Amino acid sequence: MKLDGSKLAVIGGAGLIGSHTVDELLNEDVSQIVVFDNFARGTHENLEGALKDPRVTIVDGDICSPAAVRDAFDGADGVFHLAALWLLHCHEHPRDGFDVNLTGTFNVLEACRDAGVQRLVFSSSASVYGDAVEEPMAESHPFNNTTIYGATKIGGEAMAKAFHHRDGLGYIALRYFNVYGPRQDYRGAYVAVIMKMLDCLDRGEAPMVYGDGTQAYDFVSVRDCARANVAAMKAGTVDRCYNVCTGTRTSISELAAMLIRLTGQKVDIDYHSEAVSFVRNRIGDPTAARLDLDFVAETDLVDGLRELIDWRDEHRRHLTED
Repeated sequence: MKLDGSKLAVIGGAGLIGSHTVDELLNEDVSQIVVFDNFARGTHENLEGALKDPRVTIVDGDICSPAAVRDAFDGADGVFHLAALWLLHCHEHPRDGFDVNLTGTFNVLEACRDAGVQRLVFSSSASVYGDAVEEPMAESHPFNNTTIYGATKIGGEAMAKAFHHRDGLGYIALRYFNVYGPRQDYRGAYVAVIMKMLDCLDRGEAPMVYGDGTQAYDFVSVRDCARANVAAMKAGTVDRCYNVCTGTRTSISELAAMLIRLTGQKVDIDYHSEAVSFVRNRIGDPTAARLDLDFVAETDLVDGLRELIDWRDEHRRHLTED
């Protein structure tokens, strides 16, 4: 889809990936960007820079309200759907996960159809794959998911496919791997593993690693995720799912060692007995996104972690001052 002169809606646009997607879209010749968010996790601060551009407007709304979603899509050419409850929230509150991630996504799909939206980019997740059966994990990897969150993303993809075949809605689903970067939560109940390790290092304590630390993941910068979103909106393909990943394997022990070096702490890794883990290994295959979307992740993990640490330090100082 051509973005020149287009009106785009970013659902969940005040969150981690959403706000970076808004920033990336401002590099394009779009006419209007509507940020639709209920600010349960997203923040106005995340949009501070974007709101200086008159093309950006905010609509405070919830995807669980069909009328609110329908109003936000009026005249929209394309929609990015990033609103969802995260993995641990869905694990602890499965009914919430169903209501937001499935019913809310149905509301978004229905509103896209009714508004004549040309293209939807749906934020899925590598959680659909569960633990690796084979590596690297291409889009043909079987669904080995065991979580409520992963189930809602499988359901979201399936519903998008159904709306495409029933109503002609053009869509692409993006399966993000382990996303990190500036604007990541550094407070709250569902803080990611990188932030928990940095909390330990702030106190001069060794970062905790459960098990032997060999469990490995594919860490992808949020800035690359934003670029992938825009590439997917521009692409010519429809009715496809793509990995957003680097293809690089990083063990939890290697991650902890990187954070120790970057923070300059003189500590060792604190290994604990094995804890419950949803997955032990998940490394993606980026080939299809490179060929079809012309997308390649560019951010080296060390550089991305350094940027995250700098951003976090700055925001923690502001929090202390307040």
